[in-house]
Amino acid sequence: MSIIADDPATQISERLRIEREARDWTLEQLAARSGVSRAMISKIERREVSPTATILVRLAGAFDLTLGGLLARAEEPRRPIVRAAEQPLWRDPASGYLRRQIFARPDHPVELVRIELPAGARVGLPASSYARIRQLVWVMKGRLVIEEAAQRRELAAGDCLAFGAPADTTFANESANACTYLVALARS
Repeated sequence: MSIIADDPATQISERLRIEREARDWTLEQLAARSGVSRAMISKIERREVSPTATILVRLAGAFDLTLGGLLARAEEPRRPIVRAAEQPLWRDPASGYLRRQIFARPDHPVELVRIELPAGARVGLPASSYARIRQLVWVMKGRLVIEEAAQRRELAAGDCLAFGAPADTTFANESANACTYLVALARS
C-alpha cells in the first residue's frame, strides 16, 4: 500500500495552491466560494494544519472537482492499470476514516473509492460536494447510516444507495464494528 506520494499533506497543500493560483483567485475568493475560512486555507497551503475530509470536499467543490479528482491531481500521472499497491490512501484526521482511491483520473468520468469508517465515526459533507456528480454507495461490510437531507437510510452489507439531488449528507457508523463501503462517482 502506498500513501499519496511520499508526503500526502505536502502534495495536497501544494495542489490547493496551484488550483487557486491557476484560477487567479485570492485566498478571500476561494474562502467565499468554498465556505472555508481564509485563515484555514492559508494554514493548509503553508502546511501548518492537515485538512479534514469535509474541508477538502468544500475546497474541491469550489474548484469544480470531486475529492478524488483533487487528490488525483495531487499525485503523479496514472497509468490505465492501477495496481492495489499503488492505490493512494488518505486518513481523515477528524473521523479516522481511511480512504483508498481505487481509480480516478482527471480525463475519466468515473471514480471508485473504498472507505473504511471506524466504529462510531461520522463524516458530514456539504451539498456542494455533490453538485456536479452522481454517486452510488455499496456497503461491503458492516452497517452504514446515511442521512441525506431529511432522510435517514440504514444500509447493511450488500445494500446499495443511489443518491438523489445534492443535499447535505452525513455518513455514520453507529455500530461497534468498522464499516467498509465502495463509492462510485460519475461526473455529470
